[in-house]
Amino acid sequence: MDMVSYAYRDAAAQTVSTKKVAISPSDELTYPFGELAVDFTQSELREAAYEILVGACRSFNSGKTLKYVSSSVKSSTSSSSSKAASKVKKALGLKKNLESVSGKKASTVGVAELMRVQMGISEPTDTRVRRAFLRVAAGQLGRRLESMVLPLELLQQFKISDFPNPQEYEVWQRRNLKLLEAGLVLHPCLPLDEIDTRPKQLQQIIRGALVKPMETTKHSESMLELRNLSTSLACRSFDGSSPEICHWADGTPLNLRLYQILLEACFDVNDKISVIEEVDEVLEIIKKTWVVLGIDQMFHNICFSWVLFHRYVATSQVQKELLFASDNLLSDVAKDSKTVKYPTCSQTLSSLLGLIVGWAEKRLLVYHDSFYRDNIDSMQSLLSLSLSATEILVEHSSGNYHKRSKEVDVAFSRVDSYIRASMLHTFSQGKERLISSRKSSKQQHNPLPILSILAQNVSDLAFNEKEIYSAVLKRWHPLATGVAVATLHACYGNELKKFVSGISELTPDAVQVLIAADKLEKDLVQMAVVDAVDSEDGGKSLMTEMIPYEAEAVIANLVKSWISTRLDRLKEWVTRNLQQEIWNPRANKERVAPSGVEVLRSIDETFEAFFLLPIPMHPDLLPELMNGLDRCLQNYILKAISGCGSRSAFVPTMPALTRCSTGSKFRVFRKKERSPMVPYRKSQSGTTNGDDSFSIPQLCVRINTLHSIRKELDVLEKRTISQLRDNTRVHDDNIVDGLGKCFELSVASCLEGIQQLSEAISYKIIFHELRHIFWDYLYVADVSSSRIEPFLQELENNLEIISATVHDRVRTRAITNVMKASFDGFLLILLAGGPCRAFSLADAAIIDEDLKFLMDLFWSDGDGLPTDLIDKYSATLKGILPLFHTDTAILIEQLEHATEDNFGTSAKSRLPLPPTSGNWSPTELSTIMRVLCYRNDKIASKFLKKKYNLPKKL
Repeated sequence: MDMVSYAYRDAAAQTVSTKKVAISPSDELTYPFGELAVDFTQSELREAAYEILVGACRSFNSGKTLKYVSSSVKSSTSSSSSKAASKVKKALGLKKNLESVSGKKASTVGVAELMRVQMGISEPTDTRVRRAFLRVAAGQLGRRLESMVLPLELLQQFKISDFPNPQEYEVWQRRNLKLLEAGLVLHPCLPLDEIDTRPKQLQQIIRGALVKPMETTKHSESMLELRNLSTSLACRSFDGSSPEICHWADGTPLNLRLYQILLEACFDVNDKISVIEEVDEVLEIIKKTWVVLGIDQMFHNICFSWVLFHRYVATSQVQKELLFASDNLLSDVAKDSKTVKYPTCSQTLSSLLGLIVGWAEKRLLVYHDSFYRDNIDSMQSLLSLSLSATEILVEHSSGNYHKRSKEVDVAFSRVDSYIRASMLHTFSQGKERLISSRKSSKQQHNPLPILSILAQNVSDLAFNEKEIYSAVLKRWHPLATGVAVATLHACYGNELKKFVSGISELTPDAVQVLIAADKLEKDLVQMAVVDAVDSEDGGKSLMTEMIPYEAEAVIANLVKSWISTRLDRLKEWVTRNLQQEIWNPRANKERVAPSGVEVLRSIDETFEAFFLLPIPMHPDLLPELMNGLDRCLQNYILKAISGCGSRSAFVPTMPALTRCSTGSKFRVFRKKERSPMVPYRKSQSGTTNGDDSFSIPQLCVRINTLHSIRKELDVLEKRTISQLRDNTRVHDDNIVDGLGKCFELSVASCLEGIQQLSEAISYKIIFHELRHIFWDYLYVADVSSSRIEPFLQELENNLEIISATVHDRVRTRAITNVMKASFDGFLLILLAGGPCRAFSLADAAIIDEDLKFLMDLFWSDGDGLPTDLIDKYSATLKGILPLFHTDTAILIEQLEHATEDNFGTSAKSRLPLPPTSGNWSPTELSTIMRVLCYRNDKIASKFLKKKYNLPKKL
């Protein structure tokens, strides 16, 4: 390189191009090698380092300067070597510069001249230093630099005349005196003895010279004293022998500070982030200072790693290659530290590593803030550097490092902590941003709940983590994605837990949040499962860590609570409204109770509200709602029919078997049965039969109401199934099959209730409303004078009321029950009508005719009930009537045969009275016995007296 080129670089060193990255002080990084106890300026340290470098590179035997051939010049003459890059750059992973750092190349050039420019040393200073070394070489012929105390030699060789003015000379002299103090007293290589007075004496001389410049001629007293003290301190050794090396600049941190300045010359003065192409040659001459500065390969790697790392930080972290190169050097340190122990490096190494780890972890613990898709490579380099530094620190801090490393993977553990810490930090940041955004937009209409938005953000963060960061982190942590999503799962879970604890009822916000949480959990769990599929435990540890949100269970519980509240309100409504219901037939044209209409409307509204709930489990929770509504509706039905009576409430108790006197139809031969009628029992409602609180029209309205409910339940069931299919978006009959039978209890209760009410109406009419002309009148005393016509007239009026009130779909059933009740009553009068009734053979025709009149009433010239239905329910009655036409003797014979069939042949003349079964039949013993008891003739009386001891008189 010619002088023009160096002049160009020299000028460039003074004014760095604004297009390049400049070095800025880094407040985050402190100096790792300790602070100097002497106040040196950066310029003074640079000049001191340069003097050592020049001295180390000179050959005192030849006086020649080291030369080198530029790599660019070599490339111009050899095409095969033009592609070769710097060995150092290749080893450190640094790219070759696109352009020559000097912009111009020469054939041969001195490396020292290159270093002058790189270190920012002016030409006059360089000339003065070289001239001084010529003098030193002339006076110390054959001596090597490491055997001299260089500042002493320079102090003696330099004179005021060598400097432009006395002031510069004084500054230069003070700097060399401070360098002696720093190297020999303040930062000595070998510890000083406390009883040694030489250090204080040396300091007194130096302090005096700092005030007044000292005479430095060869034979001056002050110079001789300074030389004696300095040389004696510099030439100390541990064993007291005379060493070949003077220890005046090889104590830390002085030597490392000077060495750092030399290493910084590897960076281009025009581009502070670029390492020069001549770095191989530069490092070669820098290494010549090792013997003076007490540097070895370990110290070199440590210090150079720091220089690269510091330059990366100080230049805004734009050149990731510097980080990569620093990591490569630390890797060499780590390898060497496992085989060779460097006690002198331990403190220095720990300090450097601690600083690197501290700076790196500030970013790695929140790596989402520092790294993104475009600079993810820098994250990998920083991570590698930090983990290398951490492993070395662990090795030096533990005597059983190899044992510990088997128990705890340092890299795995640190990366695990980085992932968790950064995910937690990023989650917290995202949450705070959402809260701040919500506070600043209070006017926003119907905003989504914060946790719903947060769930989506967390999901996006998880997928972003997997795509960008996990690919880097997996190098040290095979479950990087799984740990990240597990951390996010826990972070969101904590927020969700607080949210759920504050929920007291089902709200749209609550449902939205829980659904979002459920979706998030499914996404996170799926990512964790996929990430851990090849792990040793198959991801079980991660799954254990991810405590389920159970969002669906929370939603289900809230919906169940919602259902319970609705059902409780409906139950209260049923009780309150049924107490006020009057069952008025004129309440509406359908002649149903308003309460029945309202209860169905309430159920329908409940279903509508249920399907409007934004929940994903309608099919799962619908059965519970339907069962609850079914029970509420059943409760309404049971209350509606409660107290209305039943068949047994109106039918009189079967009177005991009696014998009528032939002389009087009003006498009995059983003392305990003097009363012609057994009083009615109280009805189910607790009222007597004379209480008309449940009129026939009111009972008919209840039938209509139950029928209306039954009919609407079919419609409601179809509508519910349709809504279920619409909500689930799945047209599958399996969904319907899974519901079971809808409103099973209510449907059964409606059918039973209609039947019970029909029977209650029927037997109420026959045995209560028309008692006076049926039970108390028909065939009492003279049969021919107490026939059925008055009963039929009143019965027809009641049938008209039923026909006009009861819905046509259940009218036939109601009238059929009235017919059945009338047939049962007619038969009861004939067989158990009490002692006031007695029948002769002549009365049989009248009974037949009255039965025909009764059947014709229900047939109603074809407008009434079908003949087959009438025949069905009159079959028993018509089957028994022939007994009333049968002669008494024949009846007695039939009774005896029936008795033998039931009791067998007996020698006794008397038999017990046959029990009354109520299952009337022309061949049944009790039926024949009752016809015979009510037969009005002497033959029957004689037979009954003889066989059953029924007396003829009272």
